[in-house]
Amino acid sequence: MRATVMFGPADVRIENVPDAGVVESTDAVVEVSRACICGSDLWPYRGAEEIPVGGRRMGHEAIGVVEAVGRDVRAVQAGDLVIMPFAYSDGSCTFCREGLQTSCVRGGFFGIAGMNGAQAEALRVPQADGTLFKLAVGKDDRLMPALLTLSDVMGTGHHAAVTANVRPGAKVAVVGDGAVGLCGVIAAKRLGAEQIIILGRHRDRIALAKEFGATDAVSERGDAAIERVRELTGGQGVHSVLECVGLDESIRTAIGIARPGGAVGRVGVPQGETMPASLPAFYNNVKVGGGPAPVRAYIEELLADILDGRIEPGRVFDRVIGLNDVPDGYRAMDKRESIKVMIKP
Repeated sequence: MRATVMFGPADVRIENVPDAGVVESTDAVVEVSRACICGSDLWPYRGAEEIPVGGRRMGHEAIGVVEAVGRDVRAVQAGDLVIMPFAYSDGSCTFCREGLQTSCVRGGFFGIAGMNGAQAEALRVPQADGTLFKLAVGKDDRLMPALLTLSDVMGTGHHAAVTANVRPGAKVAVVGDGAVGLCGVIAAKRLGAEQIIILGRHRDRIALAKEFGATDAVSERGDAAIERVRELTGGQGVHSVLECVGLDESIRTAIGIARPGGAVGRVGVPQGETMPASLPAFYNNVKVGGGPAPVRAYIEELLADILDGRIEPGRVFDRVIGLNDVPDGYRAMDKRESIKVMIKP
């Protein structure tokens, strides 16, 4: 079968690899109907993360049809249409029961060293019962983009909003205008925020953010961005900040625009090992939390709003490509020619 393999910075290839198959009794094999390229996939593409010798299988977001299951799988069967979250989990450990599937004691993440990637014709899914979410809808092309966001970006934007304690009437800022940040705007609006400020520099993304519910846009960076957000909030800052980038500068900005007693929800993958601006966070009683989003815990509630047409996160996809064109999809996202690329193998 064909799959995406990254061999080094800007070196993405479509390779023939062994067919996916059941290895453990708790596995399922999923034929991929839709996958996508994530902003976090660009870190190794740009050389910011080490790539193992022999390459790294890429992709961690997918919708597909179950082809086969192990003998101990009960929740899904061949023929089911399923959402595959970016992390696999057993659904039964202490952390899974608490809604933190990304910390599952038998879990892990797709698309990393030694684990199958979803930018492929098919893949093996460990812990299928706890991981896969069975959909009671057909393979409707109209719904596929929105449903695909539930495997990562919509759930991740929602996690940032939940962690940042977004509530009705709140003033909210979203740092980053990528797909996760745009979904964060949707999440903040859905949770009742009164003012939503998007921090970004791309006109097309700002326009989409405003259609999703953003009330203001700030294109400045650093201290200038902090000053501008404070101007927009009467000098106080915002109650909730959704940090959707992960760079030191974006984290400093997030803490700098939070009002005293506010909260920052971090979902951008950190590119450093220390947290900048820890003293301002301490002295202003700013709560800082977040991490890899347990999107499996959020699928059911967000799915209801998608099916009812109340939210349209699938609009973050602005390019659809076949598997052979994935290398160009990486180039387009790296050059900011596309917000998020959907793959139709």
